[in-house]
Amino acid sequence: MTMLNTMHPKGEEVVTASRNLAAVSALDDAAKAAIAALPPLISADSHLMEPMEIWDRLAPTYRETLLARIGSAGLFKQEMPAGAGEPHERLNVQDRDGVQAEILFPNNAMAIFGLDDPKTQEEAFKVYNDWLSEFCAVAPDRFFGVPCVAGYDIDEAVREMHRNLARGLTGVMIWQVPDPQIPFTSLHYEKLWAAAAEAKAPVHMHILTGHSYARTQGSVRGYERIRGSVNKKQNDTINALFDLIFSGVFDRHPDLRLVLAESECGWLPFVLQQWDYYFDRFSKVEDLGLKRKPSQTFEEQVYCTWLEDFSGTRQFTWWGQNNLMWSNDFPHSNSTYPYSRENVVYHIGNLDTDLQRKLVRDNAIRLYGLESRLGEIQ
Repeated sequence: MTMLNTMHPKGEEVVTASRNLAAVSALDDAAKAAIAALPPLISADSHLMEPMEIWDRLAPTYRETLLARIGSAGLFKQEMPAGAGEPHERLNVQDRDGVQAEILFPNNAMAIFGLDDPKTQEEAFKVYNDWLSEFCAVAPDRFFGVPCVAGYDIDEAVREMHRNLARGLTGVMIWQVPDPQIPFTSLHYEKLWAAAAEAKAPVHMHILTGHSYARTQGSVRGYERIRGSVNKKQNDTINALFDLIFSGVFDRHPDLRLVLAESECGWLPFVLQQWDYYFDRFSKVEDLGLKRKPSQTFEEQVYCTWLEDFSGTRQFTWWGQNNLMWSNDFPHSNSTYPYSRENVVYHIGNLDTDLQRKLVRDNAIRLYGLESRLGEIQ
């Protein structure tokens, strides 16, 4: 069966996030026609559930350190849907959701970025990347996995990046919140930025990675959970982007591309506006060392994913049209699966079809060079 005629099979029960129901309940004849007219989607932020057995590949010392962080059963206690970690089932999930391809990030392995043991971090990422390569090899025209690298030994990070690019993986992922001893404003990461730029490998920073609030969020209760999930999480992304822009990373590496994954987008126009204002204001009294306004740097070198951000998608009429990429976040509870196409129309059905295509497909194809890597749509 082809992708577009297997969506929402009759009689199959599906558990979906309650907020997706707004998109489904809003359907009228015009929306249904718009859904049918959408091209196959490309999700720029989806996840894989790594089997816990892969950590048996680690030497015992490293395995013990890792499991002390993620637990013997992993961090995700809820049952994962079919396709979360099995490639053939994942193809069925993609077909059902009208998704042609996905940029793939880890689940449990995201916590590795928060380990304080550099060697365990390195060795665990090698194991994850090996498994990721095996998974993606099942359908290399639809699975585009992002390999992870440790942030402590940058020479090793560059070697691991190249090892995985050579076998077909996509870009590179590093922590969003560094160890405070090696901030992004330091020159510690210069070799990685340079190597990624030269290889045309986008650098990815995903929420909840590294020395972020997420390391202790599990013990928080009450309204402080909301402070973490909104205020602190957004601040982590803002600070990472600020550090790279204002420390001149993008000016020194004009071919570098950065992806802020699962950070949503409504906050960006305001923050960039404020950065531009104060950049202009303070540049009159001292040299801040930048060649461009922050907003121009973003437009030329930074991308961001969106999932469920109705305030953000209202701004696509005038902003972000070349830098934003749709995502479904499967298999997380936030995922728009199996109503991704309905959700897309709910968010951006007001835009012209060419712009919709850019946001749900073409921007990702351009960034990742997927023109020659995607399979034929039957």
